[in-house]
Amino acid sequence: MATKPKLYYFKGRGPMESIRWLLAAAGVEFEEQFLETKEQYEKLQKNGCLLFGQVPLVEMDGMMLTQTRAILSYLAAKYNLYGKDLKERVRIDMYADGTLDLMLMIAVAPFKPTEEKKESLALAVTKARTRYLPVFEKILKDHQEDFLVGNKLSWADIQLLEAILMLEELDGSVLSDFPLLQTFKTKISNIPTIKKFLQPGSQRKPPPDSHYVSVVRDVLQF
Repeated sequence: MATKPKLYYFKGRGPMESIRWLLAAAGVEFEEQFLETKEQYEKLQKNGCLLFGQVPLVEMDGMMLTQTRAILSYLAAKYNLYGKDLKERVRIDMYADGTLDLMLMIAVAPFKPTEEKKESLALAVTKARTRYLPVFEKILKDHQEDFLVGNKLSWADIQLLEAILMLEELDGSVLSDFPLLQTFKTKISNIPTIKKFLQPGSQRKPPPDSHYVSVVRDVLQF
């Protein structure tokens, strides 16, 4: 029996969360090793597991994979979530990179002082409403399909849903002006593997709290 992918990261979202989403959507079971001490992190470094000294780290297929974007593109290709040709792939890359940019704004906010955190999260919602969500609404309108690329689930769809749900945690009305994205959210959320991942008790992580921020700071020493 094939070994399950093993994910090395903190017990929280961060850039690993999109990797969890992609594996879950593909129906792939995975194990997690949570980093809780500086010593655990240093051991991975000393063992040569961290190519550039950074996590996320994914152990699978006889490889130690680092760099979030590389891991995501590998998983998308491996599990047939990366389009049928190069033209579809580059569109998936563009859409995924856009949502990554947006999610990064939300992900880094908890590590800022309280007032800066509030400002950053408010800015993320504003940019989502004015820059990102209008783009995806237009893509769905022009494409006239249920998915962003082709007529099949791809990495871009999964990551857009992840971004939408992150935004709704900040502002429940963020999709009020985007009817096609509302329909998209409902459809993608009901894909069986994704629906399972959205249920309580799954390996999906909650929004970052003060404990998560403290552990990350202690381990990475910043």
